[in-house]
Amino acid sequence: MFRVTEHLQKKYGPKRCFDAPINECGIAATAIGMAVYGLRPVIEIQFADYMYPAYDQLVSEAARIRYRSANDFTVPLTVRMPYGGGIRGGQTHSQSPEALFTHVAGLKTVIPSTPYDAKGLLIAAIEDDDPVIFMEPKRIYNGPFDGWPERQVQPWAKHAASETPEGYYKIPLGKANVVRAGGDVTVLAYGTMVHVARSAAEESGIDAEVIDLRTLLPVDIETIVTSVAKTGRCVIVHEATRTSGYGAELSALVQEHCFYQLEAPIQRVTGYDTPYPHAQEWDYFPTPPRVIKAMRHVMEA
Repeated sequence: MFRVTEHLQKKYGPKRCFDAPINECGIAATAIGMAVYGLRPVIEIQFADYMYPAYDQLVSEAARIRYRSANDFTVPLTVRMPYGGGIRGGQTHSQSPEALFTHVAGLKTVIPSTPYDAKGLLIAAIEDDDPVIFMEPKRIYNGPFDGWPERQVQPWAKHAASETPEGYYKIPLGKANVVRAGGDVTVLAYGTMVHVARSAAEESGIDAEVIDLRTLLPVDIETIVTSVAKTGRCVIVHEATRTSGYGAELSALVQEHCFYQLEAPIQRVTGYDTPYPHAQEWDYFPTPPRVIKAMRHVMEA
């Protein structure tokens, strides 16, 4: 759909790269069998919104086989899926279901925010012996969208993080990246929201430290704790609906590890508890003004 794998079949042939029927449960089931037999399949769900038919296979089979077989079998499967809003896709093309995967023991969940990270993390995901959900923020395929819909998006070619070595490299799963150092407040984000958070920090004048989680599970709690212990304040940003979103888990982790260092209640900037609207997309989407409001709230507390 987004031409990420364009020309891949021409380069590697139809035995290594092939189209499948639009049958998500069948795609996942076939790939699980391939993985158990020693291959390292990479499947693509056209939109994360369409992964629900495959969810049972991923949860009941892929995530459990290592445990059920007492480590005799593993499922080195990578599941790529575009996710998130900002493209006027409406309720069935803009969902952010990452929390549905982070809740499942046995699955790892990865979300890159730059081309450089996408390549390094994807290689690490493919080489991992456990199933990895690799979610790609569709709004930043063509550039680092900063959350201001009225501004033209600069292409990746003008961004330093678009430089990706042609050779082999990988970024370890479970290692966050401090993309902006600061001392006033820690902002935890991933995917498109990393760029939104950086834009909010620059617009607000608040000395915010922005952390790109990169991997939601396993999460780099050490980097988070180090930052929050320094700033004493924390804002969490994600596109998904608020209730039971991954931000709730992050909030609990920060509270458990940094209770005595916190100077203000943790704030979450998220989507709302509704289906993703089409006409009111930019009211739903966490934009820089909403992030700035949360940062100022914790600074004034």
